[in-house]
Amino acid sequence: MKAAEIRELSLEDLNAKLKDARAELFNLRFQMATSQLDNTARVKQVKKDIARILTEMRARELSA
Repeated sequence: MKAAEIRELSLEDLNAKLKDARAELFNLRFQMATSQLDNTARVKQVKKDIARILTEMRARELSA
């Protein structure tokens, strides 16, 4: 997910995306622990997406 796409989302959408990303990260970590994960780079992508979402949420909080 691109930063520009994140900026266009509403706060409710950001919260939903954050919840989904955290659930996906949990599942990826579980798959990695059980040696079922094929694409290990996906973990890094999801972590960065979470960071982008949290950064945008914080920026909106500070600007308000």
